[in-house]
Amino acid sequence: MIKDNKITEGNIFKALIKLALPIMGTSFVQMAYNMIDMIWIGRIGSKASAAVGTAGFFTWMGMSIIILSKVGAEVGVSQSIGKNDIEAAKKYIRNTIQLNIILGIIYGCFLILFRKNLIGFFNLGNSDVVNMAVSYLIIIAIGINFYFINPVFTGIFNGYGDSKTPFIINTIGLITNIILDPILIFGIGPIPKMGVKGAAIATITAQFIVTLTFIYNIRSKKELFSNLNIFKLPDIDYIKRILKLSVPVAIQNALFCFFSMMLARIISHWGHIPIAVQKVGSQIEAISWMTAGGFSTALSAFVGQNYGAQKWKRIYKGYFTAIKIVSVIGIAASCLLIFGARPIFSIFIPEEEAIKYGVVYLKILGLSQFFMCIEITTAGAFNGLGKTIPPSFISILFTGLRVPAALILSSENLLGLNGVWWSISLTSVIKGIILTTWFVIFIRKYMKQKLGDVLF
Repeated sequence: MIKDNKITEGNIFKALIKLALPIMGTSFVQMAYNMIDMIWIGRIGSKASAAVGTAGFFTWMGMSIIILSKVGAEVGVSQSIGKNDIEAAKKYIRNTIQLNIILGIIYGCFLILFRKNLIGFFNLGNSDVVNMAVSYLIIIAIGINFYFINPVFTGIFNGYGDSKTPFIINTIGLITNIILDPILIFGIGPIPKMGVKGAAIATITAQFIVTLTFIYNIRSKKELFSNLNIFKLPDIDYIKRILKLSVPVAIQNALFCFFSMMLARIISHWGHIPIAVQKVGSQIEAISWMTAGGFSTALSAFVGQNYGAQKWKRIYKGYFTAIKIVSVIGIAASCLLIFGARPIFSIFIPEEEAIKYGVVYLKILGLSQFFMCIEITTAGAFNGLGKTIPPSFISILFTGLRVPAALILSSENLLGLNGVWWSISLTSVIKGIILTTWFVIFIRKYMKQKLGDVLF
């Protein structure tokens, strides 16, 4: 029932933890798809890792398109549930699913038609890497709709206050991927060795299983999905609302990916090994930003429902409770990356030269983990209020500055390749400080207008 999923009453810490833990688990499951792929692909060699990492930029870019429907689902459903408006929640669900399916088809066709041009952008300089990257990209593009729809189903359930179900379903997909990866990459019995193609097939097959499981599970959520006709013409008013919520976040994610692609192009000046190091290193670093992302999504749902119920004191307390939690996580992540860099990185690529580069990457990025965690969590609070522009603006501005900063710091007279890593780390620190300060000033000012001088 709806009342069982509302988070507008009760202990705030328990509500956030109960909601965040499954979301964090889901985030780690989604991250684990890529990590499992990279662990097995790394056994083939750094060329294969560079190929998958390069093609992976376009699945990442796809996330900005997914966000157009996912954020609308999370925020729209959560605020509707907070208002006890189940019909509005259903309309958000139907329209976000319709939008997602259409965008998935268009993006998949785009990747297939322009595959060579897209991979050629990186100037990889190695035909083997290029060919593997193109092969991987084609297979992912064919199954991209399964990759697209699952985060939207996850967002709908999270906004409803049920984060446990998506965690279980996505875990089923991860187990499928874990089983298929070594079989399809290296071959077994009558199944031939397929290398990077096998990794792509394993990922898409796992995503297909997740989609089927979500569809099966929907039958138990009749209050949300009853009479859901996705073949009905979209509601233009709701599409506009969804896009108003989602477009700033989608632009932020798209530009974040684009700026990362520009950094990868700069890094390619040092060869394919640093490209592989960046891909693997970012997957390791994802331990902290995926954890923070779990709390960000939980806080977004929490704030969304309480905003719908107009419970401002609860929003205020919930934000600072979440920040305290992720601060501990950020500090722990810094210690892990700085002091455990070598043993952690060597799990993914056993080549000594790659490990040497990877250790430096992790130590430099380790310094910014705390600030990255509070930035991501604060973005969730803004999103829950329906104010998606501030975090998007800060992210776009300072992530964009990484490119000129990397060009300057990586010059031979300064830091070389390490300058690229420092440009990423320093901008993360700045984003965390500015966005958190912005939200604290905003929420205090808004609460003073609503409630007067007394906050508690």
